[in-house]
Amino acid sequence: MKVSRYWKAIVAAVVAGAGTAGTAVQDGTVTAGEAAAIVLAVLGGLGFTWAVPNRPPARPEPASEPPRVL
Repeated sequence: MKVSRYWKAIVAAVVAGAGTAGTAVQDGTVTAGEAAAIVLAVLGGLGFTWAVPNRPPARPEPASEPPRVL
């Protein structure tokens, strides 16, 4: 399964924003400070996840050489 860098970052931003927003609305209102925290969480999740490259696929182990017969 190949996940591009963009989708990985978008999903991370949505999850970070949703988690912060869920905490912010616990009291029924969203203050300016909470709104700023939501925006920073979305930007942080987007930026940091986009900056980290995806791991390259693992290389298969090379086959061992058969024993030599003298």
